[in-house]
Amino acid sequence: MKKMQKIVSVMLIASMAGGMVSCGGNSRPTTDGGLTGNISLSGAFALYPLAVKWADEFQKQNPGVRIDLSAGGAGKGMTDALAGVVDFGMVSREIYPREIEQGAVPFAVAKDAVVATFNSNNPVADLIMKHGITRDDATKIWITGEAKTWGDVLGTDDTTPLRVYTRSDACGAAETWAKWFGKRQEDLGGTAVFGDPGVAAAVQKDIYGVGLNNIGYVYDNETHLPNPNILVVPIDADEDGVISPDEDFYATKDSLITAISLGKFPSPPARDLYLVSKGVPTDPAVIAFLEYILSDEGQKENTPVGYIDISAETRNEALQLLQSPEK
Repeated sequence: MKKMQKIVSVMLIASMAGGMVSCGGNSRPTTDGGLTGNISLSGAFALYPLAVKWADEFQKQNPGVRIDLSAGGAGKGMTDALAGVVDFGMVSREIYPREIEQGAVPFAVAKDAVVATFNSNNPVADLIMKHGITRDDATKIWITGEAKTWGDVLGTDDTTPLRVYTRSDACGAAETWAKWFGKRQEDLGGTAVFGDPGVAAAVQKDIYGVGLNNIGYVYDNETHLPNPNILVVPIDADEDGVISPDEDFYATKDSLITAISLGKFPSPPARDLYLVSKGVPTDPAVIAFLEYILSDEGQKENTPVGYIDISAETRNEALQLLQSPEK
């Protein structure tokens, strides 16, 4: 939390120095006291499904407001926000100091995780679920390329091929996954595929495939069970070569979310998700939308869609920043 407090302090300084505001300056109260105007968001695939839910609910309450969303990766979200072409960039990684200096103001709105995924029809699927992967295994798969077969990962002489997939777009998922083993997205090897849905589809079609996905693209939103032909590779946190009962929480989205909230899943690749504006927002509709997201009403949408609430303390800090007279 001290880290968040420091970020908030830097954001206040940046917003006061630059005098920058959100781009949605067309909203105004209607005659019946409601809001009207346009709000725009772009960026991380990780946050997109939850942002859609928030937007739908907010527009029901405020029919005079139109919210436009597009997914294209965290890098696009940050670029669009800093360029002032959207009100919020959806960003699924930590915010860089240079982005803060350029006026980026991040608001943590949810938490989720990036996971390794594989095809459920893999010939050694049962062994993968029992063995899992360690951080060293992940390095051999995505960085050094030493893992050529699933036997190389499982410590056996099995020759089942291993085909690696990664992201082609600048994204928080790949950056966060690489951060788990001390690297950056550009260090990741494998066949590069655009977007979360693209990587998930590639793994679902390739019985030898291994990829990385945000959990929202692995589990079905209705059943909370894994989507067809895809499973999560468990993380062997204690590196004993066996997924113990305490490490086995991937059967449903609910059990994984609970494990993340309890700190049983490492962070990274668990991470905060942000809405980023250029300067502290001043447009009434934009502020109202963010206040809704940070409220108990907005946060109650997180878990059903497959995300974790942020702490009340973090939400209060963000709300205080929004209400700051210096903005």
